Amino acid sequence: MKWIAICLCLYAGIVNAQPNEPFNLVVVPRTDAEIERVANITALTHDFTQSEQFESRPAGAASVRVRSDSNAFSDFSANLSFEDELDFKLGNALFRKLWVSSPSSTLASDGLGPLYNARSCQRCHLKDGRGHPPVGENDSHVSMLMNLSRSSPMTPDTDAIKDYVASLPDPIYGSQLQDFAIPGLAAEGQFEITTSDIDITLSDGVVVTLQFPTYSVKNLAYGDLHPDTIVAPRIAPQMIGLGLLEAIPAADILAHADPEDSNGDGISGRPNWVLSAMTRNVELGRFGLKATSPSILEQSATAFKNDIGISSTLFPDGWGDCTEFQNTCRTAPDGSTEEHGNVEISDEAMDLVNFYARNLGVPMRRDVDDPVVLRGKQVFYESGCAACHRPKFVTNRLVDQDAQSFQLIWPYTDMLLHDMGNGLADGSISGEASGNEWRTPPLWGIGLTQQVSGHTRFLHDGRARNLLEAILWHGGEGEHAKQRVIDLSTSDRDALLKFIESL
Repeated sequence: MKWIAICLCLYAGIVNAQPNEPFNLVVVPRTDAEIERVANITALTHDFTQSEQFESRPAGAASVRVRSDSNAFSDFSANLSFEDELDFKLGNALFRKLWVSSPSSTLASDGLGPLYNARSCQRCHLKDGRGHPPVGENDSHVSMLMNLSRSSPMTPDTDAIKDYVASLPDPIYGSQLQDFAIPGLAAEGQFEITTSDIDITLSDGVVVTLQFPTYSVKNLAYGDLHPDTIVAPRIAPQMIGLGLLEAIPAADILAHADPEDSNGDGISGRPNWVLSAMTRNVELGRFGLKATSPSILEQSATAFKNDIGISSTLFPDGWGDCTEFQNTCRTAPDGSTEEHGNVEISDEAMDLVNFYARNLGVPMRRDVDDPVVLRGKQVFYESGCAACHRPKFVTNRLVDQDAQSFQLIWPYTDMLLHDMGNGLADGSISGEASGNEWRTPPLWGIGLTQQVSGHTRFLHDGRARNLLEAILWHGGEGEHAKQRVIDLSTSDRDALLKFIESL
């Protein structure tokens, strides 16, 4: 009954879902002429003999030069003002800062945990890039974590969201398994991964072996998980271009939604409407693997709470993700100070972290006019990949946010949820997202993953060891596109992969 009461409390502030922009953006409405112009420039191309105008600049004027080292994702947007560069660098310092447990002489950095997954944002998003599952016994687990959730027995007593479904955390372990703890406390447990092989034969006889992962937890320190709790793996996504994704007009995202597949193309993308912890309203989800956060700021505050155990004014509890069954954790000293607004990270510091995440630049495209890349682009479109990985948007015209304002961007995502089939399903429910549904991930910068992160692991849990494996894991709404790729000739398949690597 206690969890039911919590559910009802959570939904108390729900209002009707609208195509609203993130609360922290001030948007200038488009004129009729601009609406027509944007529609024309973002329409899918049918000419693959040459690159499109501005295609080499995926983030518009915010695009950054391509670096040859592992810092290719760590430059600030090219159109950031000189005055704003200092805020970016301060935000970077906070993003990299190692937090320590309380009490400590370093009052600006204490408050870690008491249970946590990492000591800094950078530990998961190393070089602002993509995380990976541990490979071998001695590899780090830090950039991968396990979400814990179970279906709620309640639905909101409102028509705000049709068929809204929600999830609850595990009653003992909370919303995430923390595998580290401050001295004197026990970590919640560890996770294990076992794999089995699945062979797929391509049209030219090449056999690709996929690794199907199975996840389990061990050494649980506080008792058993609830029998209905689902353990769902997540690796840290890359950080580039987030501010531009936040600036995409909600109406443009919703224009591509087709939940009933009314056009019969087999693609039924739909938005994830989520209850914002910040506005207490129902908002359009944009961030997270299931589009569970409506803004960068809320996504960041959630990560501080669950991953590091750092409280903010949005999540003010100094014990982070500890539950009432973890009393020693809840009564441990925390780093809240009056100077920081009686929380562990001040609003000013959160704003700087938000500014940093908003302004990480997207590197320029490579080889856009290469004949093989152009052929691969044509295969990408003809195979149906562009139906979900929508190439282009124009961002909102924004007040006091010039770096993201009215930019033609090429993220290759529609920001919508899609059923990706049982093979990729993790069973977890997030907002309106079912266990089979995932937000289309942006593809920009994907060809630099090896350079930045030192690996080529993809998908929500890093099971795919390369781009081809990632494609072959597609099912559900992606099944048709996957089959088209399986049937490609060797040269067309190589061209497709070269095109994706150029993004």
